[in-house]
Amino acid sequence: MKKNRLTAFALAAVLVLPVHALADKFVIDTEGSHAFVLFRIQHLGYSWLSGRFNTFDGSFEYDEKNPDKASVEVEIDVASIDSNHAERDKHLRSDEFLDVKKYPKARFVSTSFKDNGDGTAVLKGDFTLRGVTRPVTIDVQHIGHGPDPWGGYRRGFEGTTRIALADYGIDYNLGPKSKEVELTLSVEGIRQ
Repeated sequence: MKKNRLTAFALAAVLVLPVHALADKFVIDTEGSHAFVLFRIQHLGYSWLSGRFNTFDGSFEYDEKNPDKASVEVEIDVASIDSNHAERDKHLRSDEFLDVKKYPKARFVSTSFKDNGDGTAVLKGDFTLRGVTRPVTIDVQHIGHGPDPWGGYRRGFEGTTRIALADYGIDYNLGPKSKEVELTLSVEGIRQ
């Protein structure tokens, strides 16, 4: 009886392990500038202020046969914020906003991925900013995948979410329509 249990366990392990091993690992192509972390927030309710973070890195795993097992990790150098205005960027780096001296990195680590079967998905995870970690939900669109001209293989996604500034300890008054910031992560990964 004990031998049968061990055999069954070994067989189960053999059947389960290859499924996990089939997931492709991709490194986000920040070196070739084929990935972006963008933000936008209303300015006083009159217009949109847009920008990006110029320095970040990350990776993701994805298996076409089992997309719900996908995972993502991204780390952002928050001092690389770029709103196309040097004085504003200096203010955004200060302790009134990002406090980059005390909290130099923001981080996203996924906890689940739910494929909708139509090229879209819902990605959930933990986002850390200014030392505060909160759960976020990201609406994802699968852009495409395939071979590149250099002999590699690439896959791209774009995801958007909204976060409340107050949830991360940012209480600077930008007006009633400026309490949330929209974040967009547009990534092209190179299969490893």
